[in-house]
This record gives sequence, C-alpha cells and structure tokens, in this order.
Amino acid sequence: MKYLPTAKPLMLMTKTSHTCLIVSSMASLVLLMMVLYGTMSSQQPGGSSLRHDYQLLGRPLYKLDLSWPKNPELYTGDVFGVAVNQYAGVVYVAQRGDNVPKVLVFTTDGDYLMSWNTTTLEKPHGIFLADAASSNPTVWITDVGNGPYGHCIKQYTPSGKLLQVLGTPGKAGSGLDPLQFDQPAEIFIHNSGEIYIVDGDGGMNNRLIKLSKEQKVMWMHGEKGQGLAQFYIPHSVTVDTAQRVWVADRGNKRIQVFNSVTGEWLGTWGSCFTEDAPYSVRLTPDKKYFVVVQLNTNQISLLDAPPVGMIGQCRVVSVIQLADDVKPHLVDLDLKTGALYVAEIGAQQAQKFTPFSLGENFL
Repeated sequence: MKYLPTAKPLMLMTKTSHTCLIVSSMASLVLLMMVLYGTMSSQQPGGSSLRHDYQLLGRPLYKLDLSWPKNPELYTGDVFGVAVNQYAGVVYVAQRGDNVPKVLVFTTDGDYLMSWNTTTLEKPHGIFLADAASSNPTVWITDVGNGPYGHCIKQYTPSGKLLQVLGTPGKAGSGLDPLQFDQPAEIFIHNSGEIYIVDGDGGMNNRLIKLSKEQKVMWMHGEKGQGLAQFYIPHSVTVDTAQRVWVADRGNKRIQVFNSVTGEWLGTWGSCFTEDAPYSVRLTPDKKYFVVVQLNTNQISLLDAPPVGMIGQCRVVSVIQLADDVKPHLVDLDLKTGALYVAEIGAQQAQKFTPFSLGENFL
C-alpha cells in the first residue's frame, strides 16, 4: 500500500509549564487515545469479545462507533457481508457457520430486530439491498456453497422470504451460460434496475456481467487472465454516477474500470495494491472517495474518486488500520449519513464507522 508522504498516525500534543496541568492533560490524552484508536479491550455482555483496536493514518475521515451494535453477542458465525437500507435505517449482516442465523438485522442505531435462519442459504458471500426507497425493498445474497442450494444469487424480502433465484442451485457454471454461476462473489443493483454481477470467488468463472432490469444479458467480460478486461477472482463491484463500473479484481491486485453502458474498458488502478489485493469497493455518498478493503493487511482505505472523464492513478488519502487477524471482507455505506459498515471475518463481527463532522475536534 502506498501512502501520501504526510500520512502519519494521529498524535496529540500539549504545551504547558504547570506540572499538575501536564499530568492531568496526559491522563486525558491517554484515555482519549484509547477511545480514538480503540485500544481498550472490549468485553461485551454475553461473552462476545470484540476487536475494537485500530489506528488512523493520513487524513482522519472516519471514527469507530463503539456503541454499535447493542447486542454484539448475537454474532455467532463468520461475518461476510453487510447491506444498509438508509431509508428504513436498517442494516443486514450476513454470516456463515453451522447452526447459526445466516442474516442478522439491526437498526442503524444498533438495536437488534430479527434474524433469518433459512435453509435456502448455504454460504452467503455478498449481500445487497435493492429498491431501498420503495415500499418493497429486497435483499439480494450471493451463495458460494457447493451443496444443493449453492452457486446462485437469491432475492429475499426484508424478513427473509425467498422471492427468486438467479442461476441453477447446486450446479457450478462452466462459463458458457452467463447465468450459470460458479461461486458468485457480489451483486450490485443500480437505481435503474440494471444488475451487475462479479462471478468467480475462486471457481472456474472469472466474469463481470451486466443484466437489464428484465435480467437479460447486456454485456459481459468473462476471460481469465491478467490482461485488460480479464479477471482473476473478481470480488466486488460498484457503479458511480458517471457511468463507470468499478471492479475489485482481487487475484490480479487491481481495480478495473468499465463504461456501464457499453462495457468498454476504461482503466486500471494497481499502484495502491502492491501489498494486498482489493476485496471490496464502494463509493462514499459525497462521491469524493472510494472505500477499498484489503483483507490480509487488515486495512480500510479511502481513495480519491477521479472526476468525470478521467481515471488516472489511484491515490490513498486515508487509512483505517485494523488489528491483526480482523480480516475485513466487504463493506457498505449508509447513503444518508455516510456511515461505513464493515464485515470482518477474522473478528467475527461487523463494525460501524461514522464520518468526522466538519470542524469536529478529533484530537
């Protein structure tokens, strides 16, 4: 990971000649840094030990919300994905494991609402909330299981009722049929209803597929390799407001960019990912930054979003350095408040980070 030369851990400084004031200030400093960096060992009710330790590098843009969720002991599996409905104020958390609810539902304030323990899900991977502003929002989940329900993408009601399935459950794709998936990693549904799918979380397929609202194939890139518009384990996908599709090409340690209308290749970002691959990519509501997660280095990075008509080179402006073995996997953002939710496999939890407000004294 390449940082700006000025990217340094946040530090506090105080100047006074009065001994008592120094002691008092230093005590306050230690306490504040413990909260800011999350270095307190947080043992929550119910026996769930969460990992809150982290460090901010570069420009401070986000801070951890230690109060979310209010019932962390409900995490009982490996947390793989998060999806936010900013209109209803609801967060969906997908987790894996034997005899655990596959989806936990919280409010954005941290209150527990419900869980799904559906037999129609084997190994959830990516999760996405579609039609959030409508009276009938739906939850889409990619399933990478190898059993009779795996290798497909499923649409649910907010309460967990299965509505439809894309792909043939239990049958891994060969790459010949666009809708015959093999461990589909993530789905992104545009406000227009158009669907973008990255298919191939380690399976034989390595594809980016665009479907119409009627679920007809509009264009596709499906070749494995290191060349332009080729993929090796495409893992996450998002679409910006300038008709550009951004794909975390995990196996190739890069992000590739395409025109959302034509599918034309537009550019590649790779210089920011020399240490570890991008696992997740999302755009902040203000359209200023891309949020990119790197699992093995336990980092959440914010990259400058390029202006319309340009791709250029990636530039990291801020990093949330998580503790070792937290393993952040996929993220989502509350498009109303800008809050960032992170699914963390290693720590078996989801965490919420909130933006620093303008003029806020983060020191």
